[in-house]
Amino acid sequence: MRIGILGLGRIGAFHAETLSGLDVVESLVLTDPFADAAKSAAERFGGEVVDSPEALLAAGVDGVVVAAATDAHPGLILAGVEAGIPVFCEKPVARTMAEGVQVLKAVEGTDVPIQIGYNRRFDTGFVNARAAVQSGELGKLHTVRSTTLDPAPPPAAYIAASGGIFRDCSVHDFDIIRWVTGREVVEVYAVGGNRGAEYIKEAGDADTTGAILTLDDGTIAVVSNSRHNARGYDVRMEIHGFTDSIAVGLEDKLPLRSVEPGVTFPAGTPHDFFMDRFTAAYRAELTAFTEVVAGARPSPCTIADALEAGWIADACTLSLHEHRPVTIAEVRTA
Repeated sequence: MRIGILGLGRIGAFHAETLSGLDVVESLVLTDPFADAAKSAAERFGGEVVDSPEALLAAGVDGVVVAAATDAHPGLILAGVEAGIPVFCEKPVARTMAEGVQVLKAVEGTDVPIQIGYNRRFDTGFVNARAAVQSGELGKLHTVRSTTLDPAPPPAAYIAASGGIFRDCSVHDFDIIRWVTGREVVEVYAVGGNRGAEYIKEAGDADTTGAILTLDDGTIAVVSNSRHNARGYDVRMEIHGFTDSIAVGLEDKLPLRSVEPGVTFPAGTPHDFFMDRFTAAYRAELTAFTEVVAGARPSPCTIADALEAGWIADACTLSLHEHRPVTIAEVRTA
């Protein structure tokens, strides 16, 4: 099949490399507002460069990957749907939840599939955790712990436009908690602090946060996030039931150091980047998209799924600023 990629920055170029290695993908069509970015990707991974999204959508592509700036997501999703071309779009659907809801309403009734990029759903550990929950082998759940710790904060320009740590970082934890447990979040309480980069505080954001989520069956989920984890990129989940407990990310590249005598685990070089930690998951995610394009499966992560994680992020942001519990119903507008 022929796949188009809109946006050839860091993640777009990474997707171009991944797609170029899939047997089912015969050719790529690339475009970016910065022509040199598309040209560089084409030289490295192959593909035809065109000068606009319109030209790409008219170039006979079977599916399109949206990896452009967040502000462009709504328009590019809708352009793909209008052209009848299956769309994969990196999260978020839009910069604000109001815009995201507008996109959802605009595509209601269409049979053009749309997949939103939440790659943890394709990581083997999280897939196995979901299977364990669904099988009942853990018994009734009582506690979930989810962690995302970045080795260093992103640049000030990114922070200023990110929508805050809950919307650009924690949202991955929120999505995977819903997906693994099969439950919905009904209430949150969030706290945050600033003990690192001053520009994060100046942007009105926190650099380290904690959130307690109450799920609709009474399970408690604890989410921990930080922009500062000098030892590496740390993504983990613990799931505790009344019969058994399991962990995702408990492996040799875990960026933790044990101080217990005689313990040599973890023994590997710590993960230091999200692309390192989730290389296989990204490949599985885009492989799934090619199956969506082929009509072999429905979208594994819909716009509606992505918006649910967004409501949790909005509730946590409000909770942080107002120092109180917030229900999802309080922030949901649709």
